[in-house]
Amino acid sequence: MAGHSQFKNIMHRKGAQDARRAKVFTKLIRELTTAARSGLPDPAANPRLRAAVLAARAANMPKDTVDRAIKRGAGGADGENYAEVRYEGYGPGGVAVIVEALTDNRNRTAGEVRSAFAKHGGALGETGSVSFLFDRVGEIVYGAAKASADTMFEAALEAGAEDCASDAETHAVSCPIEDFAQVREALERRFGDPESARLVWRPQNSVPVDEERAAGLLKMLDMLEDSDDVQQVFANFEVSEEILQKLSA
Repeated sequence: MAGHSQFKNIMHRKGAQDARRAKVFTKLIRELTTAARSGLPDPAANPRLRAAVLAARAANMPKDTVDRAIKRGAGGADGENYAEVRYEGYGPGGVAVIVEALTDNRNRTAGEVRSAFAKHGGALGETGSVSFLFDRVGEIVYGAAKASADTMFEAALEAGAEDCASDAETHAVSCPIEDFAQVREALERRFGDPESARLVWRPQNSVPVDEERAAGLLKMLDMLEDSDDVQQVFANFEVSEEILQKLSA
């Protein structure tokens, strides 16, 4: 496993989820508000909002908190307009990194992102400087218990997906962005709501990272994730299981 999903697994192993609960909720509320403002405040008619609601459920966000965020977005309340910004650059070991943010202060967010890169031996670049190393795809994730790997793979292909990568915990279905809604709806009819359904940056190739560089890289990614403005971080690295064990001990 490589890239952003590997980083998420490392964070889970370190038991950081509880400590990050407030930050996770802050990020989800911003996405719910922005999604509701960008379209209808009905998840059934707004794919982005539906994905945000699914993410909120997965994080065990109270329903009333979700509903309030959607109402704020639908009402267009002053002072809650978040701009979508993407930052790109290289981390330690030449690892390409894409950072997606929702911010009400571009200067603050740019400063935080630039600081995270600089502090850990990375370099922030221009927009487009690394995104050519990734493919923009739709990703629908189900828990492993929903179906066998073969069953999920066959269902994904029938729905129009390109691939399905399964491991002990999840099935991750990927598809072209133009087919995202169609694939998601077909899988939902068969398997119910997914754990997540979103657009992601999938690395075309992975960069192997040794222990020394991995330590700095993970600290950098952790610092980026700690920003309330940062919604998602993607990176094209690969770290051996042995190194992961050492770093997560």
